[in-house]
Amino acid sequence: MRAYERLLKYACVHTTSSEEMDTTPSTARQFDLAKLLADEMKALGMSDVAADEFCYVYGSLPASPGCESVPRLGFIAHMDTSPDFSGENVRPQIIEDYDGGAVILGESGRALSPKMFPHLPKLAGRTLIVTDGTTLLGADDKAGIAEILTLVEELQARGTPHGRISVCFTPDEEVGRGTVRFDMERFGADVAYTLDGGEEGEVVFENFNACSAIVEFRGQNIHPGSAKGKMVNAVLVAMAFNAMLPGGDTPRHTEGYEGFFHLASFAGTVESARASYILRDHDLAKFEMRKQMMLHIEKLLNEEYGPGTVKLTFQEQYRNMAEKIMPDYEYLIERAVLAVKEAGLTPLTDPLRGGTDGALLSWKGLPCPNLGTGGYAFHGPYEHITAEGMDKCVEILHGIVRQFAK
Repeated sequence: MRAYERLLKYACVHTTSSEEMDTTPSTARQFDLAKLLADEMKALGMSDVAADEFCYVYGSLPASPGCESVPRLGFIAHMDTSPDFSGENVRPQIIEDYDGGAVILGESGRALSPKMFPHLPKLAGRTLIVTDGTTLLGADDKAGIAEILTLVEELQARGTPHGRISVCFTPDEEVGRGTVRFDMERFGADVAYTLDGGEEGEVVFENFNACSAIVEFRGQNIHPGSAKGKMVNAVLVAMAFNAMLPGGDTPRHTEGYEGFFHLASFAGTVESARASYILRDHDLAKFEMRKQMMLHIEKLLNEEYGPGTVKLTFQEQYRNMAEKIMPDYEYLIERAVLAVKEAGLTPLTDPLRGGTDGALLSWKGLPCPNLGTGGYAFHGPYEHITAEGMDKCVEILHGIVRQFAK
């Protein structure tokens, strides 16, 4: 079975995670895919397969004869889809021999076009998989799952020599809690790769340092006719807070290694308001400066409007994996880059403007760079991927396995 065929099956299972819940998993529906995957892994002949009570799916492929002493290699992908856009009733659309032009996404009124996505013409001639415009596709990260299990199937069918291969599919990566209940001992790998990136050929070992910031504003509501010198409008205080942040440090205005403040949501009245931000930067010192800037603004506004008017709370999310990978595990990057080249592609090693389970796992002691899955425009209705791109990702995994078996 080709990887894209597996993706089509997994995409139809609703697995959206939730930022509002602190349970693991955050949504019980993720168990639906976990059970399906566990059954498939058993059917593929994998060992020690189990979906645990926290919705982590583990399994392994024992080392082939003669490869028992090579390092134990792991592959990881996540089952949940982003809560940023609907992941329910996903209906993938398949366009064979894509012409590189605009694609109408069902009856949604949306179109996937080269004007918005300039890379589309280079996908001409491939089998393009898109949404109907009303949901995301879920290639992030069900494409990664599909590619890992296709690798497992093909390794056995071809009789390829390999060391022990450990596999884990995690819940809740999209809400920053994909490794909360990850069992390192049960996983049983020395090193690993996450498959949670974009274009085929990506080899990522740098990612953002990240945290969220919740800012609560307390106002004082007085009748407008007699409010002079008394009213404190929480919405206006929130607007002042945001205006004191650098206007150019937003996702719209940054790229590459540039960090940002992102106002993700806001709600409020005169009496109270709440703003939710995310902070990102590859450079740890600059990341800490961003937090200090927000703390300074909190202090200034509380001095102006009274103690307790502004309350700022940070929640750490993940750190840059490069600090843990590059000192001692650079060979993981070298082997992945070589596998990409052997697959006939140019390695893409740009820094990841996001995070993965691999970043968290690297800081927990499991070095874990990230590989591309062949997908584009994640977290929304324009998400798309090609069957051929997924095939290349599987080919890259084969190349990595071969190098570890030497």
